[in-house]
Amino acid sequence: MNNSSLPMIFLLLAVAGLVFGIGVVAISRRKARAVPQIQRATPVVTAVAAEVVEVAPLSVRDRLAKARSSLSGAVGSVLGRSDINDATWLELEEALLRADVGVRVAQSLLGALQTRVKAKEITTPAQLIDALRSNMSSQLVGTSRDLNFEANVDGPNIWLMVGVNGAGKTTSLGKIAAQQIALGRTVLMAAGDTFRAAAGEQLSTWAERSGAQIVRGAEGGDPSSVIFDGVQSAHSRNIDLVLADTAGRLQSNTNLMEELRKVRRVAEKGAGKVTEVLLVIDATTGQNGLQQARQFTEATQVTGVVLTKLDGSAKGGIVFAIETELGIPVKLVGLGETIDDLVLFNPTEFIDALFE
Repeated sequence: MNNSSLPMIFLLLAVAGLVFGIGVVAISRRKARAVPQIQRATPVVTAVAAEVVEVAPLSVRDRLAKARSSLSGAVGSVLGRSDINDATWLELEEALLRADVGVRVAQSLLGALQTRVKAKEITTPAQLIDALRSNMSSQLVGTSRDLNFEANVDGPNIWLMVGVNGAGKTTSLGKIAAQQIALGRTVLMAAGDTFRAAAGEQLSTWAERSGAQIVRGAEGGDPSSVIFDGVQSAHSRNIDLVLADTAGRLQSNTNLMEELRKVRRVAEKGAGKVTEVLLVIDATTGQNGLQQARQFTEATQVTGVVLTKLDGSAKGGIVFAIETELGIPVKLVGLGETIDDLVLFNPTEFIDALFE
């Protein structure tokens, strides 16, 4: 091959390449027309004004759903009957006992209703349920449930918190402190539960959260001395209220009850006056809570009950047993974990929540 033929070869190669390229492009375009292309949507970001959604707090009725279930089934069954018969009384008695009102209270409630049925004052199931509701309400209304604070005491008011470990005693004390400070009162906590290692630390945390002052003693020390020192300290600082935590190892422990009697005596030896002794009861313990109330009342002259965990698996009927059999008012009830969930007990609201 001579040198003169080389340009011709290059020209032919270039033409061939051009033809091949045109062919490829043509084929690609035909395929593109035959197969629809998938377009991916371009995200469009739009400005949306932030909306604040306020969640309404749970009502007492909502929080007492488990307690209400103990009565609602029986009430519905009775209302579904055409008359009042033996089965009606058995069903109501069983429901009341399941609700933890206790045998004595249940018999008292139903006995009065049976008398009215025999006298033809009550003739229909609906009238019977209305009368039961009214009788249960009448056992609770009319009782003073205010926390007793005496403004003219020479020294601080002293509120003792008693109850078994695990009932929510220390937590309830912390919540009460926060509420009293919100009312404008000055508060000092006395960490008298010196036998439970975590109690002092727990109370210190509540003191920081609520703005209360605190007096603590040595672990395992004399509870009476800690509470006495707390009262004296409060008096010297013109503090309005001393909230005193106490030990609660076992309600059946004789030594504990003697210890609590001593705490009560010593608390009033100096300045100040014990104006409340609040027994904290876990509502989920049922009738065992009634036994606790009896023993603590004998030892410390309980003036009111704080019923915790009423929103849990509690049946609620323990309220009637405590008030009817012991004559002690339920003053505060715990319906949750926050400070605002420890509230003054409202009998009307409570009865409504159980029946509606």
